[in-house]
Amino acid sequence: MPHLEIQPISGALGAEISGIDLSKDISNETFNAIHQAFLDHQVIFFRDQKITHEQHKAFGRRFGSLNIHPYVKGMDGHPEIMPVIKEPTDRLNFGGGWHTDMSFLEEPALGSILYARDVPAFGGDTLWANQYLAYETLSDGMKDMLGQLKAVHTAKGEYSERGASAQKRSSMDVQTAGDDAPSYEHPVVRTHPETGRKALYVNPAFTEKFVGMTRRESLPLLKFLFDHCTQEGFTCRLRWTADAIAFWDNRCVQHFALNDYQGHRRHMERVTINGDKPF
Repeated sequence: MPHLEIQPISGALGAEISGIDLSKDISNETFNAIHQAFLDHQVIFFRDQKITHEQHKAFGRRFGSLNIHPYVKGMDGHPEIMPVIKEPTDRLNFGGGWHTDMSFLEEPALGSILYARDVPAFGGDTLWANQYLAYETLSDGMKDMLGQLKAVHTAKGEYSERGASAQKRSSMDVQTAGDDAPSYEHPVVRTHPETGRKALYVNPAFTEKFVGMTRRESLPLLKFLFDHCTQEGFTCRLRWTADAIAFWDNRCVQHFALNDYQGHRRHMERVTINGDKPF
């Protein structure tokens, strides 16, 4: 087993792992150490990794089956790899708002593995927010109330013709979601299937309303939760470098890709691991 260095990057979540080459075969013992770091820190980072598309997918498959995005076309020959590209002439980036990947599915994503191919000289950082802490810092009364609620998640807002994710980008092929896009009900307080910890599970991109309430009735409480979930003390931030990898747990984090590098190119590639139905 190689000597893994696991260095936390903030007080809330996130750790950088060194002493590992993800282009090489990973022993079960090393995999278990990486998996435990993933569970402990919610998002883990690896620098200076030279991996092929097949190696990217192989690393993801160690954690589960891979997702093919229903709205964003994958790479030719590698439909499981989603290109996330902002060209110098593009106005909007992809993922430029707080969200949890794929919560609009009946079985949302377990995690996402993002690989940096080309990064701007400045800007383009990503932030993550710890949803365990978001839940644990609520009052007992709020926890009790939220524990009885479910929320409706759908892609038909974010991926509609007016939605941010579906806007035209030079090097991404994104389809729009129609009014018939499915909606699914997920608990507002989710229990992590591996750690047993409770986390808030709502996000402004895909959470539409509470079950049994109208959107208007839901909005005040949802707005409070969206603001609460992403406050500074719950976050960490990554300054991307070429060939860096971030791997985050969508069951207990949200993330936000900053759009502060206009006129520069940013090219990332994402593999997403299928998850299970929240409970």
